[in-house]
Amino acid sequence: MEVLYLFYEDENISVPFTGSDQVFFRRLGTVGRWDGQYRRFILQAPLKSEQAIFAERPYVEVKQDGMISVSGFFDQTWYGSLPENRPPLAGKHGRALAPFVNKADRSCLESVIRPPEQFSSFWAEKLQEELHCRKYSPKTIKSYIHFNRDFCRVVQKPAEQITEADFKKYLSRLDIVKNLSSSSMNLAISSIRFFYYYVMGKNIGREQYRPRQNKRLPCVLSRDEIGRLLNAEANPKHRLLLMLTYSSGLRVSEVVALKREHINFNHRTLMIFGAKGNKDRVTILSDRAAAFLQEYCKRNNITAWLFPGNNGGHLHIRSAQNIFEKAAHKARIHKNASIHSLRHTFATHLLEGGTDIKYIQALLGHSSVRTTERYTHITPQKILRIQSPLDF
Repeated sequence: MEVLYLFYEDENISVPFTGSDQVFFRRLGTVGRWDGQYRRFILQAPLKSEQAIFAERPYVEVKQDGMISVSGFFDQTWYGSLPENRPPLAGKHGRALAPFVNKADRSCLESVIRPPEQFSSFWAEKLQEELHCRKYSPKTIKSYIHFNRDFCRVVQKPAEQITEADFKKYLSRLDIVKNLSSSSMNLAISSIRFFYYYVMGKNIGREQYRPRQNKRLPCVLSRDEIGRLLNAEANPKHRLLLMLTYSSGLRVSEVVALKREHINFNHRTLMIFGAKGNKDRVTILSDRAAAFLQEYCKRNNITAWLFPGNNGGHLHIRSAQNIFEKAAHKARIHKNASIHSLRHTFATHLLEGGTDIKYIQALLGHSSVRTTERYTHITPQKILRIQSPLDF
């Protein structure tokens, strides 16, 4: 959670520039004066129309008389005073701003004003029990409990006192303050609906309209970029991880959980067990990846996890994401790509090569061909053959 600091000095208000929210500071530049020497905005006091800009997020007002007010946290405001031995407020040179905006101070402030929990352990256990009875995945169970706990904490009511109005208020806050994506908003709605309908027997949220899913085109790398990405990674373990993710169209959760027994070198296939939706599937293993994999297993004496972690299990998902990010940086790939982009690229390159979309659907493990069809919108081969009417 980002907290903004407003420092009152003389006749102005100083807002330090952190660079974390470029859109906000561009808007702020329309109502303030940029001080390039000390990297801050100067606003004329008192706040008037500018107040609406700050009201979108948590902010702290530090007055010259030592009073401090914290606003924007769950629609409440706290007032207090700075300690006697506080650092001096920023003067004309703005030297004393740093102590108020570093990460340690921000974390300290957030821990103090965090409202108490309202979702009891009793209801958390009941929800977890109901989810286990329906064989939900551990990740889904964790998400459902998180959103219900966060819901009760935000509205500051126990689960027994929640109303339909509280539900709408919480969803509105998820959009305004956290700016959650449509898929995350839908997950929050499903989590809360499930708990109140199946655990508490209430009809809260059953009529709530779900936000439309974002229809953004996935980021796809070119063949040249794939080659640069693999060549930039000198670590054999990391190189193999990237190679398998792209060549077999794997999710990051699938590639880190691969075992030696999942590989069929004779048929050049990979077995994926318990993938998304608790489905098993078979996907292809490229000849180049198979040769590299055989040598990798022989040299590292791999008998269980292909990518072992430090705790005896497999490599963590976040570690795999970091591997991709570092390799992409070395390869000077400037697209907004993630390790999941390798899966998108796998499907797109197969489609460009003439592979039937039904086979691609099976290799990716999609339940519906409509999910796979989105790759037809980003395949450039046929698009490039179309001539614009301006050129006729």
